[in-house]
Amino acid sequence: MDFLDFSANKGFRLLSMYERLNKGEELSKQELSDEFGVSLKTVQRDIDDLRAYLAETHFDEFETAIKYSKARDSYYLIRLEREWLTNKEALAVCKILLESRAFNREELSELITKLVMQISPQDRGTAEKIIRNEFFNYLPLHHEKAMLDVIWQLSEHIVNQHVIEFTYTRQDGKHSKRRVKPVSILFNEFYFYLITYGFEVDYPIIFRIDRMEKIRETGESFEIPYKDKFSDGEFRKRVLYMYGGELKRVKFEYSGVLEAMLDKVPTAKVLSEKNGVYTMTAEAFGKGLDMWLSAQGDLVKIIE
Repeated sequence: MDFLDFSANKGFRLLSMYERLNKGEELSKQELSDEFGVSLKTVQRDIDDLRAYLAETHFDEFETAIKYSKARDSYYLIRLEREWLTNKEALAVCKILLESRAFNREELSELITKLVMQISPQDRGTAEKIIRNEFFNYLPLHHEKAMLDVIWQLSEHIVNQHVIEFTYTRQDGKHSKRRVKPVSILFNEFYFYLITYGFEVDYPIIFRIDRMEKIRETGESFEIPYKDKFSDGEFRKRVLYMYGGELKRVKFEYSGVLEAMLDKVPTAKVLSEKNGVYTMTAEAFGKGLDMWLSAQGDLVKIIE
């Protein structure tokens, strides 16, 4: 079987050149001519075509353009700074990914590589040095499972409102088969969680995604009335330690740092204050709120 030679195909050449320019590479006409087996005039026509394309797709020629460096005898792509991630932005996002420990080393490496490629070429080297050191010391979670594919799979089930089944492994190692209506995916303290509704209770049920196996669509679909539509933001306010269960409301006195309470329990409201003691209310699903309040010791006194 003869392999197709795409090097002489103009469409292939244009795509290859544009992709490499977008990655920040500098292109030499002579090297392109040798690589594709075409004349220097053909390479120049290809570059002119790419310039025409950029002129049509950008309002200002100074936003994105192919420039020629006489000193280096090569062509390169310039883009407005707002179209690139800065060192600071890329480093911040990478640090969040690294601190999350949510992905195994392979997936994290791919994500970071793609992030770095969004940094302007002149700044990319500095960012790579900083991030490389961060990645060298990366410590993934013990399960070391790939998460991106399963997150996407579950997201499609959520969008299409598919009833799904899966085998779930609890913390104690026991397995059970579950059938649920998935409504959202949240990330919290190292792990991704699937938020679902069951068929026997009317409150959210939470599953850690890395403990789910043999996920499959049942062929059934579900519908939630608009007034009962799940809100990620409202749910996140009312869940601590990712415990599901019925919604609970608590009234209590708190004598600790108010900022710490309000940051940890977003639904907490101050009713009154006297001598540094706050009378407050809060609500959350399941026993997460009870656990957090109990951990505050003498700083909290439950009223009702």
